[in-house]
Amino acid sequence: MNNIKQYVQDNKERFISELVELLKIPSVSADTAYSQDVINTAFAVKESLDKAGCQHTEICETPGYPIVFGEHIIDKNLPTVLVYGHYDVQPPDPIDLWTSPPFEPVIKTTEIHPEGAIFARGACDDKGQMYMHVKAFEYMIQNNVLPCNVKFMIEGEEEVGSKSLGWFVERNQEKLANDVILISDTGMISNQQPSITTGLRGLSYVEVEVTGPNRDLHSGLYGGAVANPINVLTKMIASLHDEDKHITIPGFYDKVEELSTSEREEMAKAPFSLDNYRKALDIEDVYGETGYVTNERNSIRPTLDVNGIWGGYTGEGAKTVIASKAYAKISMRLVPNQDWEEITELFTKHFESIAPKAVKVKVTPHHGGQGYVTPIDSIGYQAANKAYTETFGVPAIPVRSGGSIPIVALFEKELKSKTILMGFGLDSDAIHSPNEHFGVFNYLKGIETIPLFYKYFTELYK
Repeated sequence: MNNIKQYVQDNKERFISELVELLKIPSVSADTAYSQDVINTAFAVKESLDKAGCQHTEICETPGYPIVFGEHIIDKNLPTVLVYGHYDVQPPDPIDLWTSPPFEPVIKTTEIHPEGAIFARGACDDKGQMYMHVKAFEYMIQNNVLPCNVKFMIEGEEEVGSKSLGWFVERNQEKLANDVILISDTGMISNQQPSITTGLRGLSYVEVEVTGPNRDLHSGLYGGAVANPINVLTKMIASLHDEDKHITIPGFYDKVEELSTSEREEMAKAPFSLDNYRKALDIEDVYGETGYVTNERNSIRPTLDVNGIWGGYTGEGAKTVIASKAYAKISMRLVPNQDWEEITELFTKHFESIAPKAVKVKVTPHHGGQGYVTPIDSIGYQAANKAYTETFGVPAIPVRSGGSIPIVALFEKELKSKTILMGFGLDSDAIHSPNEHFGVFNYLKGIETIPLFYKYFTELYK
C-alpha cells in the first residue's frame, strides 16, 4: 500500500466530484416528500460499489427503505470486514440559516479547513464518511492489495431510528457474518490529533401531547378559568431538571455507570479548550450537570433535552387564543447499562404523574437504542490505531462520544462481533445543523487511512 497517497492525490478531483453528485440527491428519510430521492440514492450507492469492483451487489428490500448490500470474498479462510454506513440524511431545516442551498454542494475554505470543505446536507453525516469506504475499497481493488474479505451494508433509515435494519439483520445473519464491523459515522479530536470513539450513548426519543379544552378558546373569555396546555407543558418540562441540572425522573440514574477517578483522568488528557468551545458556539458560558466538566457532561452522563415544542398560534400578527393542545419532542441520551425501553417507561410514568387533572397527557415513543462501549485491547482497535498513527504521525486517543448509533449494540447482539468507529469528522462540521460540511482534508485522509486498517487487522488476525 505504499502508493496509496499518490493514488488519492491522482484521483482527488474525481473523488470530490463523485461525492458532490451523491450529495445533490435530497435523501431525507424523515419526510415522505423525499421518498423517491431516498430510493434513488440507494441505487446510486449500489452503482458506486459496482464501479469500485464489488463481486456482488444488491438492493435488499425491507419494510421501509432498502439496504444496499455488497461483498467481495477473496478467501473464506481470511477475516471479513463488514462496513456499515447510511445514505439517508437529516432534514435541512431551517433553510434560511444556510449560507448556500443544502443540496447544492459548494466547496469553501474556512479557518479550520484551509484546503476547503464541502458544504451540503449529508456531507459529513454520513454520505461523505460512508463514501470514503467505497473509494478506499476501489483503491485496494485497483491495486490488487485487498488483504481480506469485505462486505458492505448501507442503510437508508439511520436518521429515523433504523427500524428496518433490525428486521434485516435478524433475517440475514449468515449473509452478514463477519469478524469485525467498521463504521465511520463519528468524529475525531482535530486534524492534527486523531481519536477513536470507544463509547456511544444510547437514546430514548418520545413525543408528548398535552390536551386541555376540546377546542381552541378565546383567551379573554376563558383565560384564567381553564388550563392552558402550553403553559402546563412548559411547566412540566421545566420540572424535569432540578437546580443542579439533575434529571428528576424517579429511577432514571439507578443503572448509570459511574466512571472511576482514573478513567476520568484518562479522558481529561484529550486536548480541549473551554474558551475555544464557547467561542465556536458564541455563548458566554457552558451549562450542565453539577460535578462534571463539559467533556464528561456530553459523553459519560445521561441527558434530557427538548428537541421541539409547539402549539397555539404562531403565524404573523396576533391571535388571542388558548390552544386546545401543546406538543413537544424530547430526547434522552443514555449511558451504558441504561436500557432505553426501561427509561422510556420511567419517563412516561413520571410525565403522566406530574400532569394536573385539568389536562390529559399522551406520550408516544418514537425510537431508541442502547449505549455501547468497545474494548481498546481488541485487535480491531489496535489495527485502527496503527492505521491512524501511520497516516497522521501520532497515535489516536480513545474517546467516548455523546452521540448515539443504536445499531451498534444490535450488531453485537445479533452478529456477535465488535464494532470499530473510525470517524474523520470534526465537532465543528455542523452535522444535523444548517451549513453542515466535511473537510476535503478529512475526506481524502479517510480514504488514505481505511485501507491500512484492513492491512493491520488481517495481520493481527493471523
